[in-house]
Order: sequence, then structure tokens, then C-alpha cells
Amino acid sequence: MSYEIATIPGDGIGPEVVDETLPLLHEAASRHGVDVEFTEYGWGTERYLETGEMMPDDALDQIVDADSILLGAVGHPDVPDHITLHGLLLPIRKGFNQQVCKRPSILFEGVESPLRGYEGGDIDFVVYRENTEGEYSDAGGRVHEGFDHEVAIQSAVFTREGTETIVRAAFEAATEREGHLTSITKSNAQAFSMTFWDDVVEDVATEYPGVEVESLLIDAGSMDLVRRPEEFDVLVASNLFGDILTDIGAIVSGSMGLAPSGNINVDGEYPSMFEPVHGSAPDIVGRGVANPMATVLSGAMLFDDLGESAVSDTLWSAVRAVLADADDDSVTPDLGGSASTGEVVAAIEERL
Repeated sequence: MSYEIATIPGDGIGPEVVDETLPLLHEAASRHGVDVEFTEYGWGTERYLETGEMMPDDALDQIVDADSILLGAVGHPDVPDHITLHGLLLPIRKGFNQQVCKRPSILFEGVESPLRGYEGGDIDFVVYRENTEGEYSDAGGRVHEGFDHEVAIQSAVFTREGTETIVRAAFEAATEREGHLTSITKSNAQAFSMTFWDDVVEDVATEYPGVEVESLLIDAGSMDLVRRPEEFDVLVASNLFGDILTDIGAIVSGSMGLAPSGNINVDGEYPSMFEPVHGSAPDIVGRGVANPMATVLSGAMLFDDLGESAVSDTLWSAVRAVLADADDDSVTPDLGGSASTGEVVAAIEERL
């Protein structure tokens, strides 16, 4: 098979990590008879600072025929985050109807969690985050700006179709995993949107009698991800709550540099997009010490989504092998080592 992958290296450490990672992804694919062509699009804050736009008006038209998208990172210290987010990331997620955000959190063998008493394999859960509506729907506005009576309104939007899509995806995952699903809401305070969410979870649950369902409020769920992460299997949450939970999940699993994610178009009409959770990390740009493993694992998720599970498994196994035998020369400083981005990629390639 042959695939066309649109790559958007983006900002900060994104370009340097993507540049190091692409040859590895190509090599892993070629070993399984899969041909991959990566086409780069130079969109991001550097473009914004030059033109006032993160990406061109016809950006989605340029990449709509790609089989998938690999994103490096978005964000720049000189540009407000709401501009970078609404100028690139959210338009792609919404424009390509990427309703499901899937983010696994795994404590790998050889990685130390900041939580005491946990070893490799003890933490292994996945968060299914609604990705195109909810609290990030961008419904609202500001009026009377600059006056004492200025008003800002931000409305969350929950549709039955969108909520059912993410909830059903989470139930399907729970069926394939340990059969336990945790729904995270704030139904006690948000008596319309979150009770609606609860109703949808209850309705969809009737289709999956073999899945045990637990419901937690976001505050209790956040605490429990710290005090009992080993008890979670699949979590499902709205856009905002899923965003919060996945950052907690990445940290309790040892490092943001190990956290991949996928923005999935469930019907295959548009390309899905895969990206590391870590962001642009401007504090380490140009030092060559960014951990590439989240990008490598995002690539593994990309191949799995394309149906190339052998390529995906190869990449996951190689990363696991490097971490299990980790020393100063094979992991980056975030994991206690001294290796460069390129040295980590080389160590992964040796174990393909």
C-alpha cells in the first residue's frame, strides 16, 4: 500500500522533532512493504507573524485528499494561544469532522512515575475526548468592548450526534480492553449539558451490557487519576474535561514526552490527524533535547488508523524496548537521560 501523509511541523520543537522522526516512520513502514510519502506544509506562528494568518484560506482544500495528517506542535511565546489554537488546530479538527480525540496514557517499563509505588504496566488507560463541540464550540462573543458594561458570552454546545459518537467510540474501546468505562462530567453544576451527557451515556450503555460503567464528576475524577490511576481503563469526557484529564494522564505516566494522541474522523470521509500532546515547548527549542517518543507513538497511532497494524506494532514495540533498557544515552533529559532527540530516534530504529 501507498499513503500520502500531510505533515505540519508547526512551532517550537515541532519542526526539529518531526524532522528527526519522519525517516524512522518511513523505515518502519518500508519494512512491512508500506510506501509513505510525506508532504510538508509550513503553517504555524512563523507564518502568522509574517502574514497575519496561521495557514492560508484554502488550507483544508490543500490537504483534504491526504490519507492522514501528522502535526508537530502549535504555539509561540509571542502569539496568544487563542490565536494559534483557533487559527490552525481547531479549524482542522472541526473542518475535517475529527469528532474523536483518543489519548492513551501508559506507564512504560523503565519509566518512573511521579506517583510512589507504581511500576511499568501499572498505569494503562485511554481517554476518549469529544473533539469538535462542547466547551470549545466557539459559540458566543463580546460586546461593548472597552466599556464598563462590556459583556463576554461563551456557550458550550452539545449535540446528540456528537455526544453519541464519542460515547460509542469509548464503549467500543472498553469492549476491546478491560470492559470498564468511566464517564466524566460535572452534572451537579451544569444541569443541562452534563445531565444530557449522562442521559446519552445511559442510552448507549444498553448496547454494551458487558461494559461496567462508572460516572465521576471532573473534580473527583481528576483526584482519582492521581490517587488510583491503576483502576481506570477507558475514560470518556467532553472537550474541556478531556483536555484536562489527558494532561494529568500524561504526567502520572512519567512524561508529557511520551503522550501521543489522535484526532479521528470516524467515517473516513476526511483525513484524521495525529500529534504529540507535549506542545511547542519554547523553553527547549533549538537545544536538540526534545523527546521524540510522543511523535513516534503518534505516528504509530496514525498507521494503526490506516489499517497498517504491523507498522504500528513495530513502532510501539521499539519504543517499549528502548524505555525498558533505558540509560543516559538512549533517553532525553525529561526521563533522566542525556540523549539528544536524534540519538533517541537512532535507538528506536536499532530496535525496529
